[in-house]
Amino acid sequence: MEGKEYKSPALTVDGIVVEDGKILLIKRGNRPFQGTYALPGGFVDYGETVEDAVKREMVEETGLITEISHLLGVYSDTSRDPRGHTVSLVYVLKVNGGILSAGDDAAETVWFPLNKLPELAFDHAKIVDDFRRSIDY
Repeated sequence: MEGKEYKSPALTVDGIVVEDGKILLIKRGNRPFQGTYALPGGFVDYGETVEDAVKREMVEETGLITEISHLLGVYSDTSRDPRGHTVSLVYVLKVNGGILSAGDDAAETVWFPLNKLPELAFDHAKIVDDFRRSIDY
């Protein structure tokens, strides 16, 4: 199909870290959803694996060094990000080290009780609901 332009969705990752019934969220420092809470995450760099990307994003946004426990799921609703079509792989992570501190495009990092969450950016409320169902919370 000569002359046809193909568009591809952007690939992103998000990380879920839960300790003592609390989930780690960041307050977004940039648009879209500036000032709203979200799971730590971001875009996968060209040449980077999704596994490396989620661990990198965790360090950049939260200061925490993590290891992957398992893949929660893949989220691809075409309207999940107002900047355009993104597909996110969401990983459940365990903390291995580091010092909690907001960085990159995170204005702050906060632990919230899983049963008392603020309004979340993107489709992150659905993702957290899926996580709660997966652990029968």
